[in-house]
Amino acid sequence: MITAYNFTVTERFLRYVQIDTQSDPAATCFPSTAKQLKLAELLVQELQAMGLTDAYSDTNGYTYATIPSNISQDVPVICFCSHIDTAPDCSGTGVKPILHKDYTGAPIILPDDNSQVITTEAYPYLKKHIGKSIITASGKTLLGADDKSGVAIIMDMAHYLITHPAIKHGSINILFTPDEEVGRGTEKLDLSKVGAHFGFTLDGGEVGTFEDETFSADAATIVIDGVSAHPGYAKGKMINSMLIANDFINQLPKGETPQETRGYEGFFHVHHLNGSIEETVLELIIRDHSASKFKKRKEAIHKIAKKINKQYAKQFGEDICIAEVKDQYFNMKEKVMPVKYIVDIAEKAMRELGIKPLIKPIRGGTDGSQLSYMGLPCPNIFAGGHNFHGRYEYVPLESILSATEVICKIAELTQERHK
Repeated sequence: MITAYNFTVTERFLRYVQIDTQSDPAATCFPSTAKQLKLAELLVQELQAMGLTDAYSDTNGYTYATIPSNISQDVPVICFCSHIDTAPDCSGTGVKPILHKDYTGAPIILPDDNSQVITTEAYPYLKKHIGKSIITASGKTLLGADDKSGVAIIMDMAHYLITHPAIKHGSINILFTPDEEVGRGTEKLDLSKVGAHFGFTLDGGEVGTFEDETFSADAATIVIDGVSAHPGYAKGKMINSMLIANDFINQLPKGETPQETRGYEGFFHVHHLNGSIEETVLELIIRDHSASKFKKRKEAIHKIAKKINKQYAKQFGEDICIAEVKDQYFNMKEKVMPVKYIVDIAEKAMRELGIKPLIKPIRGGTDGSQLSYMGLPCPNIFAGGHNFHGRYEYVPLESILSATEVICKIAELTQERHK
């Protein structure tokens, strides 16, 4: 337990969330929004002010820094990583963070829109924080705890270790990434600049959460052609691509949508449909933890397309349905298990701080998924936030303090393990 230290994580978090860093899934540039660079520049300034003179941000918005080792022996280099962008699902402009001290359990009415109310009935986990402090937004925006809580935690970890040299540790690398929320977080990353043996992302929720497996993920785009004709004389002539798209959706396995699945269950998620009689574009994502089931899901997309093409081959004369499936990321478990000692260190750090580890799969992905397959095994540690990507997002103050302690302890235990 860290004592005799004035944590800076809260003031950092309150400062960072007020900088709009929302990413844009439609952009072709990198990073997807230039405003992410504003936070990257601030982080570099603050890291350099701590004495980390090598801190810098490149033109792609990646921020790097190194906390030098203060021991003589060689120990594995750790990387702590968080992303600076916020989700495009809800506005990130003009975020007004509110610190609710001594939370009573009463409904939290967000002042900029009184219709936005956070209650214990809707969010029972809040009951665990009665009598403590909670940070919310003001009702018109998301908060940005995903993942600026992780950013603030890493920054305070750096500040603590630099100002407390009695805590022994090896070299620690810091990495902040852009565009994680739009699936491009590691797209332009030069991993050689990180130079670590393993890492941890700080991008999770409840205190104690530790995630060393993720979904495997694909994105599918289905383009369906049609034939227009006068509706009064369309029999045998018109092919309505929108109706075929509807047929495609209906042929997906039943009961396997996000709203019908949990835990290790995978899904197909249709998230975009735009069409006319002559062309319809259907977009969906595919998710599963099991490699074999994931493969079968990808095959199912192509089988449905093939079936539709066969059905319309005589009338249309060529393939009417083109399915393209692209890999996004893979389950990190395969890359983490060969270095399971990093999981053991994280668990031990939590237990020594009186925190019960909650090990479970992520129903999603993190930059750690990509980093693991790039050669940097990188499970995920809690960063304290809840209700991500919306106006009801909140983070308990004590949770981000606990996460700061955990990663400081990981740094300490890593050097002890390799004495």
